[in-house]
Amino acid sequence: MAAAPVTIAYPEIVPADYFAPLDLEAIYGRRAPLEVDLGCGDGSFLAAAAAANPARNFLGMERLPGRVRSACRKIEHETVTNARVLHCEIAYAVSELLLPDSVSVFHLMFPDPWPKRRHASRRILTESFFVLLARALTQEGLVRIATDETEYFREAERLATRSSQFVVIREQEAAIALSTFEKQFRQEGRQIHRVVLRKVSDVT
Repeated sequence: MAAAPVTIAYPEIVPADYFAPLDLEAIYGRRAPLEVDLGCGDGSFLAAAAAANPARNFLGMERLPGRVRSACRKIEHETVTNARVLHCEIAYAVSELLLPDSVSVFHLMFPDPWPKRRHASRRILTESFFVLLARALTQEGLVRIATDETEYFREAERLATRSSQFVVIREQEAAIALSTFEKQFRQEGRQIHRVVLRKVSDVT
């Protein structure tokens, strides 16, 4: 499938066709490894990570328009040129707007845990979502997850263990940047849980 053109009102990108993959080279004006921030919130992590890694491209995905505006302002304030923001529902964007083998790292930073049992279906981490991530990732690509919720952390590990596409990496590097949530949780003394998954096989 051919990549779709986009309108770029820096740093937000607006696809001309939401039924075709993004043309990443046109968006960034270069070819470089892509890291995707799933649910980028106010853009604190996205802007800081892009500033610290200028040789890589960063894409923030966010479904809430207020947060999209905040993330764009953060990127503009930091004057980074390798970060963009996409206003879209996350699972759809991963499934329909990213080509297979196009992402080197997905970041999922403090997703809403929906702790009540009746709300569990709203959690973004599901077996089907892991399949979507594996499809978009390059071979040996990574999924980096951070949460302050112990049960959510354990569920992420359980899902990864059941998946034939991923293995859990026990030795982990320090976070490349901090989100607003992580800064707040650290100040409150909460424990931060991290899990890193590596893609080991393609989706079958």
